[in-house]
Amino acid sequence: MTIYTVRPNDTVDSIAAQYGVSPQSIIYGNQLAYPYPLAIGQALLLDTESPGEGSLPAAFVGGYAYPFIDREVLEETLPYLSGLFVFSYGFTPEGALLPPSLDDSFLVAQAKSYGVAPILTLTPLDAAGCFNNQLISQLIHNEDAKQQLIANLSYQITERGFEGVDIDFEYILPEDRIPFADFVREVRIAVNDLGYPVSVALAPKTSDAQTGLLYEGKDYALLGEAANYVLLMTYEWGYTYGPPMAVAPLNKVRQVVEYALTKIPAPKIHLGVPNYGYDWTLPFVQGTSKATTIGNVEAVQIAISHDAAIQFDETAQSPYFNYSWEGSIHEVWFEDVRSLSAKFGLVKEYGLRGMGYWQIMRLFRANWLLLADTFSII
Repeated sequence: MTIYTVRPNDTVDSIAAQYGVSPQSIIYGNQLAYPYPLAIGQALLLDTESPGEGSLPAAFVGGYAYPFIDREVLEETLPYLSGLFVFSYGFTPEGALLPPSLDDSFLVAQAKSYGVAPILTLTPLDAAGCFNNQLISQLIHNEDAKQQLIANLSYQITERGFEGVDIDFEYILPEDRIPFADFVREVRIAVNDLGYPVSVALAPKTSDAQTGLLYEGKDYALLGEAANYVLLMTYEWGYTYGPPMAVAPLNKVRQVVEYALTKIPAPKIHLGVPNYGYDWTLPFVQGTSKATTIGNVEAVQIAISHDAAIQFDETAQSPYFNYSWEGSIHEVWFEDVRSLSAKFGLVKEYGLRGMGYWQIMRLFRANWLLLADTFSII
């Protein structure tokens, strides 16, 4: 695969002729919309060579999905996945398991039909959809509740066909740091006895002393030992209520990976990869401004519709652009094949086991084509 950055006066036909590829392959691989206009600075993935005979490094590829995912998106994505992380199962303080509000049976069945492991994702989300650290605390300090929840998780695996558990708990109280790690260990032992792995999601820390509710309850060393695998949630530097910036700037992601490697072996680490971007209205006002979540293909379409040139931040290794609409200036940061290639490079550079996508609800075909050109999926 070749990554090409669009220049002034480029067209699909002129790029195709220059690289000896078909226009249709460019249109399909990059999800271009008729009549196929391009944005200056847009990164295109070009299929310029036949598949090589050399071996590719192996990688685990996970993707989170809600039960309301479009079935065509799911079917096109599954061939590129090792695990489908079904989001999400909650629980009560007494250890009862709360399934998603929509039936997730088709997710389990579809994953299995493609040879992909369906993974039950456990979260402490309350009725408002917020992470509830009091619910976490109540559970992990109640032995009966813990054992009840573990029994319910085991039932889902044996009766419904899940092939693993992912524990995605956030905002853990600092005083619950050790009890939470103990809980993860107990779940892992029970699920391993059934023949399946347990992973845990980790907020993106860069030191033991990092303060804040996202970080203090997550002990990298303890959780790396307690679980089979960890997911580094290396995204959300740019987020809904924060100032405009890259969602996953490579320099920041690298810092998290380098810290994680001092606590956890590389073969246990999955790198978090965002499959989305944000659109901010300027000026940004802390406490008032709210960015809109957009897809990566949608971001390029916005740039094209507003005749905006896409820039690329070399430090963050991330694309961005500004545009005007209805009297306001907007700033957009998103992911493209250049930024994703840089993240794939980190996985290879540090020998990580693989990566996990948050989330796969929007199809970004060029990502999957580039992934398959970079790794052998395990």
